[in-house]
Amino acid sequence: MAAPAEVQVVAGPSETAEAAELSRTLSRLLPGLEAESKQGRRRALEALERALEEAVEPGADPAAFQGPWARLLLPRLLRLLTDPAEGCRTLAARLLGLGLRHAPRPRDVLPRLLPALAARLARPDPSRPLPEPCEELRLALVQLLRLAMDLGGVEVAPHLDDAVRALRSALLDPFAAVRRESCECAAALARATPEHFHMQSESLIGPLMQTISHQHWKVRVAVIEATGTVIQFGNGNSVDDVLSHFAQRLFDDVPQVRQAVTSVVGGWLLSLRDRYSFFHKLTPLLLSSFSDSMPEVRQTATSLWEKIGLQWQEENEADLKDKLDFASPPPPHYPVQECRPSLGCRELVFRNLSKVLPAICRDITDWVVGTRVKAAQLLPVLLLHAEDHITQHLEIILRTLKQACTDEEKAVVSSCVRAAELIGTFVSPEVFLKLILAMLKKAPSPSGLLVLASVIRGCPRDTLQPHIKVIATELAQEHICEGSENDLYLEHLLLCVEALVSVCREDCCVASLQLMEVLLTIMAVSRAMALGNKAQKTMDTLAEVEDVPSSQDLYHKHVGALLERLTASHGEWTVHSVPLLQFSIVLIQAGPAVGEVLQHVFPTLRACLQPTTDPHMRLKLFSILSTVLLRPKDTVDSQGQFHAYLEMVVNDILAPNLQWHAGKTAAAIRTAAVSCLWVLTSSDILSAKQVQEIQETLMPHVLATLEDDSQTTRLVSCRIVNMFLKTSGHTMESDRLLKVYPELLKRLDDVSNDVRMAAASVLLTWLKCVQSSDGKSSYQSSVQFLYRELLVHLDDPECTIQDAVLVLKEGSVLFPDVLVRETEAVVHKHRSATYCEQLLQHMQATAIAQ
Repeated sequence: MAAPAEVQVVAGPSETAEAAELSRTLSRLLPGLEAESKQGRRRALEALERALEEAVEPGADPAAFQGPWARLLLPRLLRLLTDPAEGCRTLAARLLGLGLRHAPRPRDVLPRLLPALAARLARPDPSRPLPEPCEELRLALVQLLRLAMDLGGVEVAPHLDDAVRALRSALLDPFAAVRRESCECAAALARATPEHFHMQSESLIGPLMQTISHQHWKVRVAVIEATGTVIQFGNGNSVDDVLSHFAQRLFDDVPQVRQAVTSVVGGWLLSLRDRYSFFHKLTPLLLSSFSDSMPEVRQTATSLWEKIGLQWQEENEADLKDKLDFASPPPPHYPVQECRPSLGCRELVFRNLSKVLPAICRDITDWVVGTRVKAAQLLPVLLLHAEDHITQHLEIILRTLKQACTDEEKAVVSSCVRAAELIGTFVSPEVFLKLILAMLKKAPSPSGLLVLASVIRGCPRDTLQPHIKVIATELAQEHICEGSENDLYLEHLLLCVEALVSVCREDCCVASLQLMEVLLTIMAVSRAMALGNKAQKTMDTLAEVEDVPSSQDLYHKHVGALLERLTASHGEWTVHSVPLLQFSIVLIQAGPAVGEVLQHVFPTLRACLQPTTDPHMRLKLFSILSTVLLRPKDTVDSQGQFHAYLEMVVNDILAPNLQWHAGKTAAAIRTAAVSCLWVLTSSDILSAKQVQEIQETLMPHVLATLEDDSQTTRLVSCRIVNMFLKTSGHTMESDRLLKVYPELLKRLDDVSNDVRMAAASVLLTWLKCVQSSDGKSSYQSSVQFLYRELLVHLDDPECTIQDAVLVLKEGSVLFPDVLVRETEAVVHKHRSATYCEQLLQHMQATAIAQ
């Protein structure tokens, strides 16, 4: 193959010797670029690279380089950008960059360079492959384009179409490095052509927004920064096109991406030409970064916002003259942990709040968790800036907070609580109470109570003090206080009381009765022990602020009014009635104060413990009555007045409930009544005479309960009979005393050993009562029958029962001859009655001793 002919080069008349020499050197090497083999073209390009590097060595005349390079080499290099060999295209791009950097007038080559680069970078049809298949070479071409922007400056303006066409394709390049470089190139183009770029800037927004969610965070950062510059120098209307994308980047997991959004938005608010039109759109984005998880992002946002506020303040100094000259001090009770924003920042938020707030209220209930969290975090930031200007938007804010406080996401609820506290700080209680209490009256809810508690917590004490009674009275209303048995509802109701007590302290004395009613309801209704304990702690705190030693002193103060209100509806009570539950709590918790209001307690118990009332309610009340009777000196008899109601307790409460009725529930009630009687008779508040009176009234009922199906009832009944016999058995009439032992003998055949042993013990007491009575002879036949029945049980399989029946040893002093005859008869009949023989030996030894 013939070698290519040497290119004839004629030096220009104005060329220097150095330029002529470079022209001759290039003319020798240029024919190699036409070689058919790629190795030949590559060698020629490498030789040209060495020649150009020598031409640009230090000391060389830069002007001598421009002419030969632009006239001889540039056209061929641009043509080589389409060479089939990748290596040749790479060398051509490198030589173009070398020439562009060292040419004294790089703008002269732009008319030919930029179209060529656009042809290699721009995809003519999205369905066709890229003109340049090599990723690294596309990166080199974009870098060359960037170099042309930097060196060409404003001279690039006539070629904006080519540059933008190349960038639109490069911004969507599959290679991440190309995208990053394209972003920098787009920013450079915007800075280079500030007067003309706005005509083409919008065409770059689409590709940039398509790339803003790229998987590489460095690409995302580059896109955000490039977008900031493109819009800064381009068409400001494009802000609307990028806002939603920027908002999404605030949720980015990478802090650098969020930092970039913050910086770009802050830059727009400072420098964008028509920024006043976008304050209401850009401000929320910047303020959202105030709650970012990274300190660096928060610091950047805070610093930019301060500058924006000061700049706006200076630009609108005439409008703000009065506010600047007569600056208002921070509101009282201003949050200690917060630094008050400057006047410019506050005014900027206040003037745009009506435009921003509806969007936040919508986003705070969005279905996406991240959106709800961001919107909720932004709300307290806005309220802190708006201060008392919140008032005109209060209704929509409170409605939004009530809805948002039902969120399952704790971060949303926490931010809403903070926002509600700021409402309490800046808004008059007269205003927010009117709205919140009306909201609760219409539909009580846990979220509404949480909002109220938070507002109270943020309110200054002196402004809240006149409204304490109103708040406490409303909370104690049935529709709120008893609005739900849900633990969350009760917990937030408790928060309201806690907030009121913690803020107002001693001022709460005017509403302590209403607050006690609320706390009693929480303790009564709550199924969670921890919540009941918290309510009790709040009760103790209330006592502390009222300067009394304990919560029982609060009961001393209010127990009369409490029980008067609670017992007014006792005729309608069931086991689930809230007043019944509250009544129970008062009896248990009030301690000695119960003894001061017996006129309310026992008539209510009498009415509610009649056989016709709810059986489950009777069970509960008997349990409560037993509890207070366990400590009578500290409860019902603290004032020594219990004896006046003893007859009512015995005749109207216990006696009707000891009667037999069919069914398991009736049996449970008898057990409860018997247990209550046992607690009463075993307490130390009854005299012997009072026990005797009780015995005369209730002994028939108790003897009847010895036949009850419940083992507990039978066992307790035995103990009660024993108590009656020990206390007043020696004074009982003979016919009443004789009715006792047959029922006890039956219990010796009971299925429960405990009952049998208790019955044996009672029989011994009965024998002692007979022994001490005046007419013993009248009991002989009954005692003989008793001995005969007891001796049978001396051969019981259970040793414990044998030992219990062997108490006959102690009773043998009563008609001993009768016992001997009966014992001998048993020994003679059974031949092996060991215990009977022991009994005979014991009696013989007793006789000898006598």
